[in-house]
Amino acid sequence: MSSMDKKDFEVLVEYSMGLCSEKERIEAEKIISKNPQAAELVKNFEKSLAPLDHLHFSDCPDHLFEKTISKLNGAASFSQQRLADLIAAEQSRTKFSQNRFWVNFGEVIAVAAMIFFISAVVISPLRYARTRYWQGACRNQLGSIARGIENYKADNNGQMPAVATMSGDPWWKVGYQGRENHSNTRHMWLLVKKGYVDVDDFVCPGRREGRALQLDPSKVSDFNDFPARRYVTYSFRIRCKENAPNPAPAKMVWVADLNPLFEKLPEIFEGNFKLRLNDKLRSINSSNHGRKGQNLLFCDGSVRFNKTRLANISNDDIFTLKDTVVYEGNEMPSCQKDAFLAP
Repeated sequence: MSSMDKKDFEVLVEYSMGLCSEKERIEAEKIISKNPQAAELVKNFEKSLAPLDHLHFSDCPDHLFEKTISKLNGAASFSQQRLADLIAAEQSRTKFSQNRFWVNFGEVIAVAAMIFFISAVVISPLRYARTRYWQGACRNQLGSIARGIENYKADNNGQMPAVATMSGDPWWKVGYQGRENHSNTRHMWLLVKKGYVDVDDFVCPGRREGRALQLDPSKVSDFNDFPARRYVTYSFRIRCKENAPNPAPAKMVWVADLNPLFEKLPEIFEGNFKLRLNDKLRSINSSNHGRKGQNLLFCDGSVRFNKTRLANISNDDIFTLKDTVVYEGNEMPSCQKDAFLAP
């Protein structure tokens, strides 16, 4: 039976919680296949985490988790220092009785066990719970956006929230306040401006910088679009060039966590925007949930967390266009099945 080092153990913990990358997943499964001890560890760890899958997290103070982890880390740091002091003291002894050695050795083992418990048994599940909490909070917000869209449609003869745009308009200009309806976010800003959705619901709670972001509701009428990029951290479907059927297919994606290609956009709107795909941009998930996946809002109002970007009715990448490598911020899908959510 092969032994496990610290790196292997960490990979298995992340794998058990479903928070590893594709590369880490392959590595973990390779370790499990070669090491029965690792397989048993993963089995027991997943069993211990299973009750968390059924928890429904209610609102809690924003920094409760951070404070808890800070205290646990403090305890672990103290224990590590205590362990180091004990070992140093034993090493400095030139003469000691066998009985005395085993007393201190037992203390060493106890402290080491405490460090292991805090880091592996307590902190990891708490991080998992925190991740699940923010995913759930994000799903709730997308549900609010879905309800806002349905209420808007009910008041507007079934029409989706939309402003007049022209083919080739620069959908990347989030925060542009001119009269021209440029950015793709202007359609959703209608929901805020007309009171169907709170502006705060357009910032994913999984983003640390977004959880404290607030906009005075009395200022909403002063804007023609979201005030700036940081006030909208979701991406929205861009309609295709052909006449799309109405209603859209139930499993067509409406809204998703922020497209990783367009996380950073120019704040000055003069000039052009240009982005070329590379291997990293072809595979990374949204930053909203630590690159672990993204929540998707479908046309039927359902919301699902997906660990990959392949989530459309034709199983294509919702963050890119087919056969498109260079993006200049004015692209449109050529057909209904080629979903594209931006910016």
